[in-house]
Amino acid sequence: MFDTRTNPVDRYFAISDRGSTFGREIHGGLATFFTMAYIIVLNPIILGSAEDKFGHQLSGAQLATVTALVAAVMTVVMGVGGNLPLAVAAGLGLNAVVAFQLAPLMSWPDAMGLVVLEGVLICVLVVTGLREAVMHAIPQALKQAISVGIGLFIAFIGFVDAGFVTRIPGETGTVPVQLGAGGHLSGWPILVFCLGVLLTVALMVRKVKGAILLSIVAMTLVAIVINELADIPAAAWGLTVPAVPSDVVAAPDFGLVGSFSLFGAFEQIGVVTLVLLVFTLLLSDFFDTMGTVVGVSSEAGLLDENGKVPHLGRVLLIDGVAAAAGGAASASSNTSYIESAAGVGEGARTGFASVVTGGLFTLALFLTPLATVVPAQAAAPALVAVGFLLMAQVRHIDWTSYEIAVPAFLTIAVMPFTYSITNGIGAGFLAYVVIKAVLGKAREVHWLLWGTAALFAVYFAIDPIEQLLGVK
Repeated sequence: MFDTRTNPVDRYFAISDRGSTFGREIHGGLATFFTMAYIIVLNPIILGSAEDKFGHQLSGAQLATVTALVAAVMTVVMGVGGNLPLAVAAGLGLNAVVAFQLAPLMSWPDAMGLVVLEGVLICVLVVTGLREAVMHAIPQALKQAISVGIGLFIAFIGFVDAGFVTRIPGETGTVPVQLGAGGHLSGWPILVFCLGVLLTVALMVRKVKGAILLSIVAMTLVAIVINELADIPAAAWGLTVPAVPSDVVAAPDFGLVGSFSLFGAFEQIGVVTLVLLVFTLLLSDFFDTMGTVVGVSSEAGLLDENGKVPHLGRVLLIDGVAAAAGGAASASSNTSYIESAAGVGEGARTGFASVVTGGLFTLALFLTPLATVVPAQAAAPALVAVGFLLMAQVRHIDWTSYEIAVPAFLTIAVMPFTYSITNGIGAGFLAYVVIKAVLGKAREVHWLLWGTAALFAVYFAIDPIEQLLGVK
């Protein structure tokens, strides 16, 4: 029988050593791509809808190109250099900061230049060992809580993206979200999502290989057929309408690549405001990445006996380079994606899956109509399923010890309730150091954790600090 370990690609990525196969890695790479391909559409919408200080807007076609370009290059680099099943693309939340906080104060090139500087600063922190040291200073139980919180968070994202859960327009009462669009489920797109969840669960409990990917493909085909036969408003599907595209190939437009100014922002705004804006970007990117890397690696069973991520220094350095690359291409800061957990759910355990995902993003440069044919209702069931898989980490947390249980609970709860991985981690860290201090165990807390908690205190209190300093 042929031994795959003799294959140089298998040896380089340690595919067999990690208990995986080429088939699983390919399935995982495909699943990750289809659960995050929405960013090719969503990033241009967020960045393209904003105007800079001078009233300029970015081209949607050019934004779609640079979004796919940076995701393709940096995901492959992450796979080859970091050897983890982590995909990289423009960070949601980070692009909102760029669009709605940076751009109104300066030009688009100036705003993207700040993103480049933020990425360079992250790389400096990695090279000095500070970023990795911070991650190693975190107690194992808090890392597990981060995984659980991310599980709930991405499941919530799935429910919201599919329209199963919606915000109540103009709601001033005590109920912020509701079932469906009016307190009940209605419409064909919601049916596609519900059937997708049931199909995914059925395939998973039957232990069918490729369950998540099969569900995505099957429900996309169902959605296309339903959309052809039924009279469904395009808005009901959300960002992506499941229709056979009229054009298969679209020429990429690289006009935004290199359109940034490193120090132009210094001429537009004050130093204090500049520092606070970069700090906001840095902190969000720093800890979103940390949560994603730990969560995905934990679910993949890749943490060592001390709970450390393999090749963490390289992974974090690549993530920092991705942030800078996103700014240099005007795609906003790029970061590791929690949707990578969908690939892990398909069995991906190595960076080869990321090479597959990056290859698909490369194809998306030329096949954007095909890349965006998967509606949220067909892809979101994968996020719900992976949320369940990540939730399993909760069994490792000692809920009888309040000094770890309370911070763990806050980490888990705050992530989905505030729609932010960063907020959840910050709440957990602050609670952990405060409780330790109250119990007279302050010396048990690593000094880096104290410093990180202090930064989070500033992060949460950024508004009153800005007002105190007179920068708002």
